[in-house]
Amino acid sequence: MARMKNMTKPIQLPLMPLRGMILFPHTTMDFDVGRALSIKAVEKAMEADQRIFIITQKNIDVETPALSDLNPVGTIAKIKQVLHVTGSMLRVLVEGEQRAQLQKLEVSDEAWEAVVKPINAIETQQITPEMAATVRVAQEYFKEFAESSQRISPEALRTIREVINPDELTDVIAGNAISRLDEKETLLNILNPSDRLEALSISLMKEARFAGLERMVQVRIRMQMDKNQKEYYLREQMRVIQEELGEDEDEDLENYRKSLDKMPLNQEAREKAEKEIDRLSRMQPGTPETTVSENYLDWLFDLPWEKYTKDNLNLNRARRVLDSEHYGMEQVKERIVDYLAVLGLRQRADKGAAMKGPVLCFVGPPGVGKTSIVKAVAKSMGRKFVQMSLGGVRDESEIFGHRRTYIGAMPGHIINGLKRADSMNPVFLFDEIDKMGNDYRGDPASAMLEVLDSEQNMHFRDHYLDVPMDLSRVMFVTTANTRGSIPAPLLDRMEIIEVPSYTEEEKLQIAKRHLMKKQLIENGLDPKNVKVTLDALRFIIEGYTREAGVRTLSRMLAKLARKAAVTMLDDDVEKVSINRKTARTYLGAEQFLRDKPKPEPLVGIVNGLAYTEVGGEMLQVECMVMPGSGKLTLTGSLGDVMKESAQAALSWVRAHSKEYNLIEDFHTKQDIHIHVPESAVPKDGPSAGVTMATALLSAITQRKVRADLAMTGEITLGGRVLPIGGVKEKMLAAYRANIKKLVLPKDNQKDVSELPQYIRDHFDIEYVDAITQVATLALVEE
Repeated sequence: MARMKNMTKPIQLPLMPLRGMILFPHTTMDFDVGRALSIKAVEKAMEADQRIFIITQKNIDVETPALSDLNPVGTIAKIKQVLHVTGSMLRVLVEGEQRAQLQKLEVSDEAWEAVVKPINAIETQQITPEMAATVRVAQEYFKEFAESSQRISPEALRTIREVINPDELTDVIAGNAISRLDEKETLLNILNPSDRLEALSISLMKEARFAGLERMVQVRIRMQMDKNQKEYYLREQMRVIQEELGEDEDEDLENYRKSLDKMPLNQEAREKAEKEIDRLSRMQPGTPETTVSENYLDWLFDLPWEKYTKDNLNLNRARRVLDSEHYGMEQVKERIVDYLAVLGLRQRADKGAAMKGPVLCFVGPPGVGKTSIVKAVAKSMGRKFVQMSLGGVRDESEIFGHRRTYIGAMPGHIINGLKRADSMNPVFLFDEIDKMGNDYRGDPASAMLEVLDSEQNMHFRDHYLDVPMDLSRVMFVTTANTRGSIPAPLLDRMEIIEVPSYTEEEKLQIAKRHLMKKQLIENGLDPKNVKVTLDALRFIIEGYTREAGVRTLSRMLAKLARKAAVTMLDDDVEKVSINRKTARTYLGAEQFLRDKPKPEPLVGIVNGLAYTEVGGEMLQVECMVMPGSGKLTLTGSLGDVMKESAQAALSWVRAHSKEYNLIEDFHTKQDIHIHVPESAVPKDGPSAGVTMATALLSAITQRKVRADLAMTGEITLGGRVLPIGGVKEKMLAAYRANIKKLVLPKDNQKDVSELPQYIRDHFDIEYVDAITQVATLALVEE
C-alpha cells in the first residue's frame, strides 16, 4: 500500500449539495441551480477564488439538508462558467479538483458554508509497482467493458489509456463508466487510492462480464428468430420502454436527420453530424454519452450556417448615424468611413468578400465612447452586434472551447457569440483586449492570433465542435485603454485608432445633446419639463468631474435628475429650472477646484505635464539642494524610466556647469532631492525629463522659475529635447489649470493642430529642440 501525503488543514468554503449527481475530481460537470441558498453559495464563490465544495445529498426530498443528510466526502471544485438561464435559475459549469471530508456544516440566511478537510492526491513518485499493475488491470477491464457495452466513445478510451495516476484514473473512469449512484458514492468515499483502485477494478469486472453475458443472450435470441420476428420484437420492446420512460427516441433521431437535410453545413461538419446521429441511434437512452451526443448535435444545428445579414454601406447614412450618437471624434469617424468605403468597393466586386485588412483597435481612456462607437458602426451597417469582455480572461478554452472528452464541455465564446447573433457576419467586439492575462491554463492572447488573422480564421476550429467555421466575414473590432500592454504579435494584426480625451467644450455639447436628455428619461422625467442652463452644465463639468471621458459627468447628471424629481413632487410643480446655484444645492460643494499656478516664481518648483490612462494631469516637480556628499534622492513613486531621466538631467547639468557659473565639484559637496507630489500615484515615462532638468538647474543656481509656464519633453545626455506622446491630453490639463505659456518639443508641433482653435489661441507656445532653450525661457533673470 502506498504511503499517502498528510492531509492539509481544514478550510471553509461555500457548499452546494447535489441531488442525484456526483462530481469526481479531474472531471467537469454542468448542472442547473435553483435553490436560493445554492445560488448564494455560487455568488459567494465567484466573489472569492471561484472554489466551491460540491457534495451529494442522500435524501433528495429534503429542501434544506442537515449534516446527516449529506455524503461524508465531497469534491472541491472550481467554477468555470455561470450562465443565467431563466428567472433566478443558474447553469453552472464546474471542474473537480480535490477530494475533501465534510467536517462541519453551517446554514445561514445567505448561503451554505462548510468546513472541509482536503485530501491530497497521490504523487507519481509514491506509486508502487503493485499499484502500477492494478492501474493496468483497471485499464484492461475498462477496455473490455467498452468493447462489450459499446457505450464508450473511442476518444474517452484513448484518454483512459494515457492516464497513469491512480487517483485520476479512478475518478475519470467512475465518472464515465459507472452508472449506479450508490457505487459512485462508494468510490468517492474511499480515501486510500489503492483500495479505491481495487474497488473500481471489481466493479468494472462485474460490468464487463454482465455486458458480455447480455450480448451472448442477445446472440442466442437472434439466432432463434427470423428477420421479421426480430424486427417486430425489437420495435415493440423499444416502444414499451420509451413509453415507460416518457421518451420518443425515434422522433428525436428523425428530427436530427431532418435538421441535417435542411442545414447548409460544410462537408466535414455534415459527415461529423451523420456519424454522431448514427452513434446516438445505437446508444441506450438515458446514459451520459447520450446526453453528450445530443448536446453536440444541438450546438451544431443551432449555429447560423451560411446565414448572413445584408450590409448597408451607404456612407452618408454611416456619417448620420455616427454624428447623431457621438459628438466630435472627427478623425475616428473619418477612419471608420474609410474602412466602410473600402469594404463597399470590395463587396461591389465580390459579394462574398472576406473582411481583409487590419482589425480596428480603438485605444483611449475610460468613458470616451469606444464601445458605443462600435455599436454605432454595427447599427450603420445593419449588422448584429456581439460583445465579449476580455478583462481577466486567463484560460484559452474561453476562446476555443473545451474538448468533448471532458464531461460538461461547452464551446468557446466565439461560437457562443455567433449563436447569439444568429448571423455569420456580425460586428464582434473584443472589449478591454489589453486586460488579458495568462497562467498555467494557457495564453488567451496567443489564441486570439488565429481569430483576428483574416488568413487563418477562414478555417477556425472550436475544440468542442471540431469542425471548420468561416469567420472571414465577421467584422472583429477591439478596444483598449493603453497600447503598451497589448502583446506585440497581437498588436501587429491591428490598426490603432486613438480615441482622445474630450475637451470641456465637447463635454458641454455631449451633456447638452445626449446625456441630460438620457438621464431625465431614465429617471422618469419629461425633458420638456426640466430646463438646465448651459452655465449650470459648465459648472458641473468644472466642479464635479476630472476625467478624460464622460462617465462621472453622466452620474452627476443622473443625481441632478433625481433631485429635480424630488423637487417636483415636494413642491407640486410641473416644471423645474436648474441654474448654477440650484446645481450646487442639488450636488453639494464642488469636488474639484481648478489647478492654479503659483502666484509668483519659486526656486526649484516647475510645472510639468503628464499623461495617464484617465487623461492629462498637471504636476509640479520639486527639487532641493542641501550640503552633503553628492547623493541623488528621487521620491514620489517614480518608475525606472523616470529615474533614468533624472540621472540624465543631472549628468547634463554637471557637463554644462561652467555655462551656469557652477563650481566643478558641486555634485560632490551637495545632496540633491527631486520629488514629484502625490506619492501614492505611480508615475513613469520619459516626458518629465525637461521638467526635472529645469528644476535641478533652478535649485543649484538658485534662480526662480516662471510660475505661469508649463513644459513637457524627453531629454538626452547631449541636451536635445525629443518628442513625446499625449500632447492633446497634456494641453487640456494645462488649459484647465489656466497656464498661459507652454514649452513643447519642436517635433510635436504637428500634434497641436488636433486641438480646437479656441484652446490653441489660449496658449503662447514655444517649440524647442534643446534644453538650453528651455532654461532660457523658464528661468527668471537674476
